[in-house]
Amino acid sequence: MSQNPYSNNVLLNLGIQSLNKMQEAAQKAILNEDNVLLLSPTGSGKTLAFLLPILKLLDEEVKGVQCLILVPSRELGLQIEQVWKKMGTHYKVNTCYGGHSIETEFKNLSNPPALLIGTPGRIADHIERGSFATENVKTYVLDEFDKSLQLGFHEEMSYIIGKITKANKRVLVSATSGVEIPKYTKVVNPKVLDFIPKEKQNDNLDIRIVFSKSKDKIDSLFQLICSLNSEAAIIFCNHREAVERIHDMLTQKGIISTFYHGGLDQDERERALIQFRNGSVSYLITTDLGARGLDIPEMNHVIHYHLPAKEDEFTHRNGRTARMLATGTAYVLVNETEKKVDYFDYGKRRLDVSNAKSLPKAPLYQTLYISGGKKNKLNKIDIVGFFSQKGKLEKDDIGLIEVKDFISFVAVKYSKVKSLLQNIKDEKMKGKKYKIEVARKVIKKEEE
Repeated sequence: MSQNPYSNNVLLNLGIQSLNKMQEAAQKAILNEDNVLLLSPTGSGKTLAFLLPILKLLDEEVKGVQCLILVPSRELGLQIEQVWKKMGTHYKVNTCYGGHSIETEFKNLSNPPALLIGTPGRIADHIERGSFATENVKTYVLDEFDKSLQLGFHEEMSYIIGKITKANKRVLVSATSGVEIPKYTKVVNPKVLDFIPKEKQNDNLDIRIVFSKSKDKIDSLFQLICSLNSEAAIIFCNHREAVERIHDMLTQKGIISTFYHGGLDQDERERALIQFRNGSVSYLITTDLGARGLDIPEMNHVIHYHLPAKEDEFTHRNGRTARMLATGTAYVLVNETEKKVDYFDYGKRRLDVSNAKSLPKAPLYQTLYISGGKKNKLNKIDIVGFFSQKGKLEKDDIGLIEVKDFISFVAVKYSKVKSLLQNIKDEKMKGKKYKIEVARKVIKKEEE
């Protein structure tokens, strides 16, 4: 077997000087054990913990898919793909998921990657269609497998694992302990690496209760947002319908927000995250889908409009704040008529927000859409140069830039958007005219 040695260049490419204890332990276990169960909190670097040993396990002389990574969501899959690409290996990677063009995926798989990432439904579909050969898959990873189980992917995962019969190395990854491992995973007596802190209490996390007199807690939520000194927050609800209803009601009250849940198309979900990441909107309303696996900044404020049924989900939600050495606050909106959950201490300190009425400041940035991306040979430097020279912007006027395959998004200071669009309306970027406009907001899907 011609193994590909990984060197310190991979860490340099990632901007990392050294691995943490969990990553060191995971690398050793995955290389030496057939079955590994890695338990570690959200944000601790689990993706790199399994990608580094996978790189060592790949064989340059083998053609076709050698490692399969199953994920519960498109976003997590794309995030893993980005980490792999940043590692700077010469091994091809592809991610397959529902909502993505299956024709594009067929084309990608015709020249199969060494590392294939995907959601269970789409990977099962490709195996049924014979889109890629499975005989060279020697390693598989079930990342956030507990979430996949919650989402009901048992049948698909069982089918996939039944088809990759030559796999002899199995890795299960979770941020939750105590999850029962299904028999179909073929993971028996795994080497368990448990890095989940035994103490539940995060000393950096302050939990406050906001009591709502009315059963519909929207007024209390509005007042709470008004009390946060215009700082960004992520708001969790238990159901998609509640997410959209709260977004509508906050909009009526003058709060600029966006929303995110599994019922949105992939491009709508991505657009919501981009606008939240770049500061075009300060408030993201989401289901538990937003609790992990997303590339969004750490928050100072997490708001529970509803408490989840399980404590694990409460912990994952709160993982969006108070990471590492930072501090953060989780707010729980409570009405006395609600059914109480048994894991939560309702005796925690109350926060009175009844006097907060001033609307938060409007976002500093607005997101612009560009009808070109990496496949059009556009990069961030091209966009900054065009907006600076032709659009007459200062560098400080331009915020986060995200370049996708065929489109791009740029955060521009709100006060400069109108003059920018006027200045560039007849101009070409790298010799080509692109459509450049204010990015549309995420819209509700009408019920069919």
